[in-house]
Amino acid sequence: MKMGDGVEQAIHSVAMLSGLSEGGVLSAAALAEFHGVSTSYLLKHLQALSSAGILDTVPGPKGGYRLAKAPKEISLLDIVLAVEGSAPAFRCAEIRQRGPNPVSDRLFANPCTINAVMLKAERVYRAELAKTSLADIGIELAAVYDGSIAARGCAFLEIHERKTAR
Repeated sequence: MKMGDGVEQAIHSVAMLSGLSEGGVLSAAALAEFHGVSTSYLLKHLQALSSAGILDTVPGPKGGYRLAKAPKEISLLDIVLAVEGSAPAFRCAEIRQRGPNPVSDRLFANPCTINAVMLKAERVYRAELAKTSLADIGIELAAVYDGSIAARGCAFLEIHERKTAR
């Protein structure tokens, strides 16, 4: 299974926004700059995250984005579904019923075994993403790294965070 680049950008952006102070926002341009990605491409995903209720959008020249929920209430699955949509990654087109030498339709009364296995695998992958919150990612990051990654993000927020009323 391959996810689009937008998933990675969305997860990292939401993680970055979790470091904002109370009432702080960050512009799409600042998020794109920090991650070295296209602002217009990232903006599309930020809008999807806003539509899904993961981010709040603050309009205006001092506006930007901030989390709409606490990090512990945002799962990685929430972010993936906001960006990629809820349709299954594997879509069975019933090709087993095509081609030469057709067989009786009664042989296709049961669902396609390949489709069933693929959907089962997707349920497992989605369950793993559903049980992992943004807060969990932050805890793991702090346990694995020496703090330099967090310091880099904090230094960037110090310069680019905009203060607004909550």
